[in-house]
Amino acid sequence: MKNVVILGSTGSIGTSALKVVEDLPDRLRVVGLAAGTNASLLYEQARRHRPRLVCLRDPAAAARLAAAPDLPCKVCSGEEGLIRLATLPEADIVLLAIVGTAGLRPALAAIRAGKDLALASKEVLVMAGSIVMREARARGVRILAVDSEHSAIFQCLDGRPIESVRKLWLTASGGPFRDPNQWPKHRFSEIRLQDALRHPSWVMGRKITIDSATLFNKGLEMIEARWLFDIPIERVEVLIHPQSVIHSMVEFVDGSWLAQLSTPDMCLPIQYALTYPERVPNNRVQTDFVKLGSLTFEAPDRERFPALDLARRAGQIGGTMPTVLNAANEVAVAAFVEGRLSFAEIPERVRRTMDAHQPVQDPTLDQILEADAWARRVALEI
Repeated sequence: MKNVVILGSTGSIGTSALKVVEDLPDRLRVVGLAAGTNASLLYEQARRHRPRLVCLRDPAAAARLAAAPDLPCKVCSGEEGLIRLATLPEADIVLLAIVGTAGLRPALAAIRAGKDLALASKEVLVMAGSIVMREARARGVRILAVDSEHSAIFQCLDGRPIESVRKLWLTASGGPFRDPNQWPKHRFSEIRLQDALRHPSWVMGRKITIDSATLFNKGLEMIEARWLFDIPIERVEVLIHPQSVIHSMVEFVDGSWLAQLSTPDMCLPIQYALTYPERVPNNRVQTDFVKLGSLTFEAPDRERFPALDLARRAGQIGGTMPTVLNAANEVAVAAFVEGRLSFAEIPERVRRTMDAHQPVQDPTLDQILEADAWARRVALEI
């Protein structure tokens, strides 16, 4: 039996993780849950799974939740509450599924408390990959990928040395604007929020769905892969695969390739992370290759989707530049959601913020957080 804490339990990853827990009641038990603002769903989750502790972002909302009838647990709030959950003595593994930068301190707290970390918040490694991985190695803690792409690479590597790898290939659906005939570059300024939220393969939160439409999500995953697998970003590539059945691939130095395949369903990589190193039977994910018929591949269109080159540039420069890339993109996406910025202007806002930044190499955590705050101010000013 593994005791699990889920930070971000009311989002798409968190709700899928609770499905996995319900599938495997003899192996997984929830001891802590945290949500942002969805107090009503957190209340229902707490009544169903009976954790020891739950957390909401806002202290006033947390106080109201604590007064709710039949709540079987204690309630905490804010970043302090997240850290308290991440370091629960009885927890074996912490699933981090908080969007944006808010998961960084809880992730480090979990690692320093000796908890394995199932990581769905790529921003943690984009911002502070060197610090996070160094801390994990020092404490013998496992960082287990929850993103389907990084889970696939982890499964394909299966302990093989990175020296045997020629390239890592992250697959991408291409998002809703993959077809250049339907969406040529000059039409990107016409894209509305509802267009960007129509992802062809996955059901995800708003921010990550828009990042998938711009391909910034894949750019962030390139930087994440660089840290997870200790490989230069020059050896991390992206391939468009519209069916989203091959979740990623490893190309080895002898010319062999290994791929991990399945029907797209986040329950599978979540279960693998939570039950690792075991593979546990589950019939939730079924893949029928006869029905699929064919799998196709394309090179990404870097002219229409400059996010990939911006991310590679940030990863090559290193230091605080990936933090700036991530923060500027968060600001730009929020502006697009609020109708203050066109879809086409998102990567341009990020590029201009990066151009204005003087990166700090080998930054401390405080310098990373300062760069994050700086990038948000500059992106807003731009």
